Amino acid sequence: MLKNTFRLIPFNSAHTADAVRVWNAASHADYHINERFLAYNTIPTTGEMLDGRVALHHEEAVGFVLACAMLNDPSMTIGWVSAIAVHPSAQRQGLGSELLTCAEGWLNETGCKRIRLGGNLRPFLPGLPDVMCGNEVFFEKYGFQSPAHQPYEYDIARSLKDYRSIYPKPAHADLAPMQSGEEQILLDFLQREYPGRWEFEAREFVKNGGRSSDFLLLRVHGEVNGFCRLTLPDSERPIERFYPQRLPRPWGQFGPLGLSRAVRGQGLGGYLIDAAALHMQSLGIDGCVIDWTSLVELYGKFGFTVYNKYVSLFKQI
Repeated sequence: MLKNTFRLIPFNSAHTADAVRVWNAASHADYHINERFLAYNTIPTTGEMLDGRVALHHEEAVGFVLACAMLNDPSMTIGWVSAIAVHPSAQRQGLGSELLTCAEGWLNETGCKRIRLGGNLRPFLPGLPDVMCGNEVFFEKYGFQSPAHQPYEYDIARSLKDYRSIYPKPAHADLAPMQSGEEQILLDFLQREYPGRWEFEAREFVKNGGRSSDFLLLRVHGEVNGFCRLTLPDSERPIERFYPQRLPRPWGQFGPLGLSRAVRGQGLGGYLIDAAALHMQSLGIDGCVIDWTSLVELYGKFGFTVYNKYVSLFKQI
């Protein structure tokens, strides 16, 4: 197969099955995806534009790349190469370089000054999986580097089947599922305490009709001072996006989570994590993931251990 036999065409939803096939052939078995996963990840969020290319060889898809950028926010100068994969039959022939160059060119045209590999608003991955770190050389060749202050991100996980509480419930605090009609309380809290990505994602969740009880609210003296988001097998976002394949079913995920500035340092963070794990256990969840974090030591206190490790990669345009 020669490089000039490849033809690049725009990506669209009709390419979902082909993209899944190519991704799964090119990636480690721990990171295989399905069509529900890919379909969800290629729905633009509010203000987001996606661009993609599919590489064909004799009309068969052998590679693809997806990129995204926020176009309604001039302060958002970072863009993402959210996914790139080349089928093993077409590797080492320049196709990966061609796909990456195409994505970078589009991101440059949109005004992005910095590119991140993964980590976009609906991420396939927060970075390059450590089990595929041999591919880091390819991205370094094109100017991608790991930040010295935090080169790695982690997914952590454990079975909740035998989880036992380690934090007593405070008399003045309670963690409970958000009720229908309380969504604005959550959004007001996030706007005040966590403006940015977490607030944005919660607004998208509400806009998309997400189930209210997939957010837990921490009330301290009756006022909302914390939150935790859950993903269950029937949630608005697919549980498969957290790569739980190696864990016992039923699968679950929680995070992000956080406290208001006013109540930090009172042990409520530990109670929040503990109570969230107990709540997931009460729903019948066994294999539980907390994704995309650097707080391995903190969650280790609750029996969570490193499940997946990722190399963070960025590039200045």
